[in-house]
Amino acid sequence: MDPKYQRVKLNDGHFIPILGFGTYAPEEVPKSEALEVTQLAIDVGFRHIDCAHLYQNEEQVGQAIRSKIADGTVKREDIFYTSKLWSTSLQPELVRPALEKSLKNLQLDYVDLYIIHFPLALKPGEELFPKDENGKVIYDSVDFCRTWEALETCKDAGLAKSIGVSNFNHKQLEKILNKPGLKYKPVCNQVECHPYLNQNKLLEFCKSHDIVLVAYGALGSQRLENWVNPNYPVLLEDPVLCAIAKKHKQTPALVALRYQIQRGVVVLAKSYNRKRIKENMQSSHPEPIHHDFILHFSEY
Repeated sequence: MDPKYQRVKLNDGHFIPILGFGTYAPEEVPKSEALEVTQLAIDVGFRHIDCAHLYQNEEQVGQAIRSKIADGTVKREDIFYTSKLWSTSLQPELVRPALEKSLKNLQLDYVDLYIIHFPLALKPGEELFPKDENGKVIYDSVDFCRTWEALETCKDAGLAKSIGVSNFNHKQLEKILNKPGLKYKPVCNQVECHPYLNQNKLLEFCKSHDIVLVAYGALGSQRLENWVNPNYPVLLEDPVLCAIAKKHKQTPALVALRYQIQRGVVVLAKSYNRKRIKENMQSSHPEPIHHDFILHFSEY
């Protein structure tokens, strides 16, 4: 880790900030909010911005980044921007057009990181979740190794500085790593990761191959009916987490974020709450949390 800027070196030589700002929001949140909160995030110190075509707000996020460049707050090279290749564009010939569409929406010349969003292909087209007449999702068949080769071409073309994956398990990662003629290894694997889902085995696998683990959902799973059982415990109400937070006079969210940073995990802090955005930025400051806390959650 680079202590001066709190960055981690990727296996291709580029650096990723250890703390990122997640820009996803539910459909009911106005897209204009993405513009405002991304501007605020940059103002309070976030330099790693995580977005995706799926979020349907890259135009607003790009506008926020460009406005902060225009007013002198940052330079383009100060910002580490991540976009993601959606599942309807995993056919090799669709990869570059998908990235170019994101760049057009962003009005940027390149992304710092472009990753495969899910190892799951859907029928190509404009619909994000294509369905048949019975309302069932229509899947597609794709060899992810060919998709990866298309990402390598995008990197060579300068459209993406680094390339990686998201939501891959170790077997899916191995398929790419063992691909004949592999030109670039994935620099990262972005997965849901928090004290209740610590991903210890996947983290060790990634470390052994010089792949950075990036954590989303770091403050606990989204409380959505189609995503998590509403009867499951709420991470930020966990008694051990709250006790550590109280002892260190910090919020439970800050302790959960620092938990990841101490494990060498790049962590995304997603919030559209202005106060919490400012608070979350504090987690990038190196202040160790108690070893017993990490030990407690390593058993999950």
